[in-house]
Amino acid sequence: MEVYVRRGDTFWYYSQLFGIPLQLLIDSNRQINPNALSIGAEIQIPGFLVQNYQIKPGDTLWTIATNRNLAWDALLLVNPELNPNFLKIGQTIKVPIRVTWRLVNGKQNYDYATMMNDIRQLQTVYPFLQTPSIGNSVLGKEIPQVLIGNGTKRVHYNGSFHGNEWITTPIIMTFLNDYALSLTNQQPIRGLYTYPLYSQSNLSIVPMVNPDGVDLVLHGPPEQEPWRSKVVEWNNGSTNFSGWKANIRGVDLNDQFPALWELERENGPKTPGPRDYGGEKPLSEPESIAMADLTKSRDFARVLAFHTQGEVIYWGFQNLEPPESEVLVKEFSRVSGYEPIRSIYSYAGYKDWFIQDWRRPGFTVELGLGKNPLPLSQFDEIYEEALGIFLAALYM
Repeated sequence: MEVYVRRGDTFWYYSQLFGIPLQLLIDSNRQINPNALSIGAEIQIPGFLVQNYQIKPGDTLWTIATNRNLAWDALLLVNPELNPNFLKIGQTIKVPIRVTWRLVNGKQNYDYATMMNDIRQLQTVYPFLQTPSIGNSVLGKEIPQVLIGNGTKRVHYNGSFHGNEWITTPIIMTFLNDYALSLTNQQPIRGLYTYPLYSQSNLSIVPMVNPDGVDLVLHGPPEQEPWRSKVVEWNNGSTNFSGWKANIRGVDLNDQFPALWELERENGPKTPGPRDYGGEKPLSEPESIAMADLTKSRDFARVLAFHTQGEVIYWGFQNLEPPESEVLVKEFSRVSGYEPIRSIYSYAGYKDWFIQDWRRPGFTVELGLGKNPLPLSQFDEIYEEALGIFLAALYM
């Protein structure tokens, strides 16, 4: 929601008027110096939308504001031309509406277009979110990152490294929505007030690492050649892609990182296919390159890669993980009920590479139980399990 600066207005005044933490206002208006507001400048108020309202008999600005739990000056801010002493029956004015509901609907086949639309809606209502691109997929889809937080502790979450594990994306997006709702409404999640998390951490989220793979699983082969013919061939002639983990080139993106990649290559398939083919060399795919470049540039304190399924958390790699990893995974296990597993005979994964090169905590969280892709009937249960992990990775 936009308002226009009047003489004497300050960010502190807007914070009090709308009940929004001051830092969220500042972060929603990064291009503006909060100490030198210009009269007429457009200011974004996070957590609000405007709705048209038609004046009825007996309405006054005070009664309209009171009925909506608003200060009447909030109505004047969004209606700068309004004369409060001369309201006309039938006249249309704008009324601020505090957003108290989720914009993200995770309980649907959650493809790339749905995610991008939700990110746009979230950024409109919560302009303190930043959404830079980290790169593009093989088919040219932009891979967005969402940044939220004003602190120094850099934390990273990602989902949908594997196409048929796409449910991780709406799980992550629902948390992002709930986190933003909690911040602007100053309401706790599980008894935890989230503004301290915002002020202490800077959370990076890549909700869909593999957009081509997700769309392939949900919609079948793309129209464009040669990809349509190739993926059907690599899928043994089948147009059922429910078992497809790889990107559109048949490369498993979580077998792409230079962390004993040669061992994974030796044990895995040697040609493109639905799963487990690590490519001809590490970091050959644009999606894995984008994730590697992001990780190098952001210098994360810890990373969590969300996959399905198994209700386990993998937290080690070649005994290179720091002692902090065990402390964290015990808390993740406590709040989710998931089993911590230090390591398995698997290499070249994103968290493996992070642990190896940074010697910092990295985790692969396997959400839910069953056969991929997990059914949406599990969504609520998985989200409640994951929610504790999302929060703990910020407060620990």
